[in-house]
Amino acid sequence: MEFNPNNPVIQRCMQGLDLAEKGQPEAAAPAFLQAWNEAGNDFEKFIAAHFMARYQQDTRDKLTWLQAALQHGLSVNSDAVKSALPSLYTNMAQCYAALNDADNEKKYLGLAASAVEQLPDKGPFYHGTRADLQVGDLLVAGGVSNYQSDVVMNHIYFTALVHGAGLAAALANSGGRERVYIVEPTGSFENDPNVTDKKFPGNPTRSYRSTAPLRIVGEVTEWDRLTPEQLRQWREKLANNKGEIIN
Repeated sequence: MEFNPNNPVIQRCMQGLDLAEKGQPEAAAPAFLQAWNEAGNDFEKFIAAHFMARYQQDTRDKLTWLQAALQHGLSVNSDAVKSALPSLYTNMAQCYAALNDADNEKKYLGLAASAVEQLPDKGPFYHGTRADLQVGDLLVAGGVSNYQSDVVMNHIYFTALVHGAGLAAALANSGGRERVYIVEPTGSFENDPNVTDKKFPGNPTRSYRSTAPLRIVGEVTEWDRLTPEQLRQWREKLANNKGEIIN
């Protein structure tokens, strides 16, 4: 099970997020509860429970939803869930600390530390662009951001989700047709800090960055392409995004 922004439950959570960011938490809460009620599998339950927990005022209620998120998350063999475990365990430890439960606070801090030490994502990895490249070519840092034209990127970005790479290709500013290349990192890499633990828990988009080049080893031609209306909505979101790119 992978993260898909076109999933109806995830879209419902994004609606709730938009309302919360606009200062309408009373309207956001029903959206998250509706996402929970509509969730049809453990991954969707995991995502919805995360947001239900985030907007609870009572510590015990928050802990209950965090426990629900953990239960459903651990039922899914997903790197997206694994990436969220450090913050999920840490939030649970904070709840136990607020409840003066030192034993469980220590337990979940230990689980958070262990989760951080898990092996990194093994891919396969993809990079979306409109550049016409060949197998063997290297993708390097130093390009202009697709999201802020005045920012030169110090890292090269990639993802383990082919549909995520397809989205990046659709949003690329350069001309040419959308291309999604299969890539191999030539050096170490890290979670993309622009998305990790921002709106969604962990790194569900499995987005990464590296200062080392990416080597193109192939190309895919099948992914979920955006409709013109979806592309317009994404471009509108980016145009309204005032956040700073961490680079």
